[in-house]
Amino acid sequence: MKEYKITYFFDEVHYVRRFIHIESQEKAEALVRSERDQYISFTDSRGIYHELHTKHVRVIQISEYHRVDKSIKMKNT
Repeated sequence: MKEYKITYFFDEVHYVRRFIHIESQEKAEALVRSERDQYISFTDSRGIYHELHTKHVRVIQISEYHRVDKSIKMKNT
């Protein structure tokens, strides 16, 4: 499984990010298309619950995410 970052932009300043684990970019795109014009809900990495209607989103971006383990980075400095 790969990790993908989905960013929902409401305007130039306001956005919400969602991280998913799925097999491929194509499947991530299919998921976003299947959720079009409906309510979705998820809890982000900070534990904040989000509920939004995708009809009110202006732009959706999907990109593969390569998580960096910050604890290892801190130990090396």
